Amino acid sequence: MSEVLVMGHRNPDTDAICSAIGYAEFKRLTGMPEAVAARCGDTNERIDFVLKSFGVPAPKFVSDVSPKVCDVMKRQVLSVSPAATAAEALGLMDEHNLRILPVLEAGGRCRGLLSLFKLGKFLFPGTNRLFDSRRLLAPLKTLADTLGGKLLSGSEEGPEEDLVLMIGAMSLESFSERLELYTKEKLAVVVGDRWDIQNLAIREGVRVMIVTGGLPVEPKTLDAARNRGVSLISSPHDTATTAALCRAAVSVRHVLDEDFLSFEEGTPLADAIGRATASRFLAFPVLDPEGRTLGIISKSDFLKKVDRKLILVDHNELSQAVEGADQVEIIEIIDHHRIGSLMTPQPILFRNEPVGSTCSIVADCFFQHGIELPPPIAGLLLAGLVSDTLNLTSPTTTPRDAQILGRLQTISGVNARDFTEKLFASGSLLTLKPAPQAVTTDCKEYEEDGVVFSVAQIEEIGFNQFWKRKSELLEALEGYRISKNYFFSALMVTDVNTQSSLLLLSSGKPFMETISYPKVEPGIFELRDVVSRKKQLLPFLTHCLRQI
Repeated sequence: MSEVLVMGHRNPDTDAICSAIGYAEFKRLTGMPEAVAARCGDTNERIDFVLKSFGVPAPKFVSDVSPKVCDVMKRQVLSVSPAATAAEALGLMDEHNLRILPVLEAGGRCRGLLSLFKLGKFLFPGTNRLFDSRRLLAPLKTLADTLGGKLLSGSEEGPEEDLVLMIGAMSLESFSERLELYTKEKLAVVVGDRWDIQNLAIREGVRVMIVTGGLPVEPKTLDAARNRGVSLISSPHDTATTAALCRAAVSVRHVLDEDFLSFEEGTPLADAIGRATASRFLAFPVLDPEGRTLGIISKSDFLKKVDRKLILVDHNELSQAVEGADQVEIIEIIDHHRIGSLMTPQPILFRNEPVGSTCSIVADCFFQHGIELPPPIAGLLLAGLVSDTLNLTSPTTTPRDAQILGRLQTISGVNARDFTEKLFASGSLLTLKPAPQAVTTDCKEYEEDGVVFSVAQIEEIGFNQFWKRKSELLEALEGYRISKNYFFSALMVTDVNTQSSLLLLSSGKPFMETISYPKVEPGIFELRDVVSRKKQLLPFLTHCLRQI
């Protein structure tokens, strides 16, 4: 069953995390068991405090939802070892209708690829390499096993041998003449019940004689072979079949492609397709960083549809969504922000309401459908609601938020005022985080008339820590803007006690001069009675943009 990931925006805040968990629970309870809460950014101390308070684990971390090699690869890998014979490999390929087999060493390391094409070239060489068609490359024990025969004389522990195959199907005189053309110790003679040929081959000291048809070997012939040091193999097959199987006794390490193309399981599918299309191979091992084989992907696997779906909560703009969101199907959006420029190829459920928190909308989903709200989930939704509305004091707060918060208090058994105090005291970004991380923890990217910018927010109890670190925060904000090539980057530091904020701005001089709020210091402005990024600050900044 494929997952439906319920995810908030990058750099998630409490509302994004809690609404993702709550809405995933709602979807599971209403017939979507594959719904899974996820996040594409790290949690912070306040989020951790909320999760710990209600005994709920953090959503699974997914940094990128774009289709990957691991989404379409086969994890059950049919393979052979380098010591396997071509006959064994061909049997496996025929049984499973394969054209490529990976050759794996102990521990799963990929030695190379074995292809029907490469095997065919070895077993059936072209007319310009006819001599190769008589080459036999295998230990004698392996040769006997490949034939399904018996090694009647000779050592079973012998090394691999490189021999020339000769068929004893001619007159004794002709056979004798041909023997003189080769080094006897390098000959493997295949013969039926031709006693004269057998005896001559033994007297001349050929390396091995293979008696076909399962025919009996006379005791005196066997004794002569042992005395002369000639190995003797009995084959149950006719001469033609025996000769063909002799060639297939070769170990696959001699016929594999060691120069192969492989992928890592996290390789984006789009990147892999381009490289695979240009490759002569039909299949590609998927390896871990140590070279161990995790799976295999064929060119036909690239045609598979990756059945991954997304539900976005607390945002509706691709610039704020998880990496790769534009490459998968978005089936729902639950949000309370402005509507951005996101487009979908088909109609979807889009619930966007002017309330103070996405958690308010999620809680209302439970209430409207008469679904029993588990107390821990009610507690999470309460936490997201009071965090986003500053316990109903933010200008984004609506009467519906207040009504829903009352019901959540009853279900969870949590007093909102007491919890809000503990929540904002649980972690100060300006105390705990280095400046570059503090200015991006709750940061969102926006685009207005082709201009891309960012707005971040930090909520603190008082401005004491801010004034201690103002210089490094301004420097970090400037560095972030330059690294992202934004037109401007803004950071709003909000004091939840006084319900006012300070605005830090990194931008060019023309835009800086459009800010009409009182300037406290260069790049720092006082925003009295401003606490909402989406309802107060963002509309102001977009208004300033239009002025220039």
